[in-house]
Amino acid sequence: MSTARTVLVIGGGAAGNAATVLLRRAGIAVDLIEAKDDWNATAGSGITLQGNALRVLRELGVWDRVEESGFGFGSVGITTPDGTVLHVARDLRTGGDGLPATVGMQRPQLQRILIDAVRASGATVRLGTTAEILGQDADGVSVRFSDGSEGRYDLVVAADGLGSSTRAAIGITDKPEPTGMAIWRVAAPRPAGVTRTDLAYGGPAYIAGYCPTSDTTLYAYVVEAHRDRASIPPETYADEMRRLASAYGGHWPEITAHITDPAKVNYTWFDRLLVEGSWHRGRVVLVGDAAHCCPPTLAQGAALSLEDALVLTRLLAASDAWDDALFQAYYERRVARVRPVVEASVQIGQWQLDGVRDADLPGLMGRIMTMLRELP
Repeated sequence: MSTARTVLVIGGGAAGNAATVLLRRAGIAVDLIEAKDDWNATAGSGITLQGNALRVLRELGVWDRVEESGFGFGSVGITTPDGTVLHVARDLRTGGDGLPATVGMQRPQLQRILIDAVRASGATVRLGTTAEILGQDADGVSVRFSDGSEGRYDLVVAADGLGSSTRAAIGITDKPEPTGMAIWRVAAPRPAGVTRTDLAYGGPAYIAGYCPTSDTTLYAYVVEAHRDRASIPPETYADEMRRLASAYGGHWPEITAHITDPAKVNYTWFDRLLVEGSWHRGRVVLVGDAAHCCPPTLAQGAALSLEDALVLTRLLAASDAWDDALFQAYYERRVARVRPVVEASVQIGQWQLDGVRDADLPGLMGRIMTMLRELP
């Protein structure tokens, strides 16, 4: 393959950063643009990374830093709302035996690690920049940027997230749909006894859980039926989350005492998206949340996005023909894996919304986790 080929990556989240690093490793010139001036380096509370996500992070060469920065564990506890532990299940090592089953970490820390990897790759990075016009022909894509400059590329990788403007610009009409649930998240100090994720089902929320993110921190979350965002003033976010969390026992009272700053509480609806048929139009191809999104009930959002980047870049590096056949092969390979995860994630939430008490939740989760042990 000619190293003169050039790729524009739109979006500097997990998928875009990973694609950039892997394309540069293959000797391909990459420009990465990111709309946010700060590259989202401080946004978010925490993230749960299961083994299949860790496998890609190891491929990116950042596993040592992830391991050092995060908190690894291998089980999940199910509790009653008062904190009584009902069951502890061992997690499958979906990344293989050489990696933990799960690592929790602060989301900003993961983003900083990926930013450092992109910087070290030699890619050109432009922050505070968007692609405003995409003009395609048989050989590539001409792009006009928000600062008035222009560029010409062999391929555009759209990694600009759930609300992707690139997806709409190339004529893909699929849009995210709310599932009926919403989640409150906050970062907090880690109580000494929290060494894994514990999930409480029932009480005033559908789910109340937490995940350790370092030796000293965790992120906690409660899930309820979604409400009109306009009906919840941002200055009340801490009060709203604390009201829900205060009904839970065990480690929750210690966690709840730290839910005081509304600016540190995040409120997000659960959405579902799966673009059908193909994830490309001409020389523009979607990765990550731009192509698919699922509720975090299986903690697979970032993992699927990282896998997209790995699969696509391997196909590109191995082929001289960047054509419809290659991009369709990418779609067919990925959709076979993404679809069951999206559907299972939505199903788990729907069972809770419907109050179904005899659902085979362990069986469904077990089947999905077993599938994810296979290479992406």
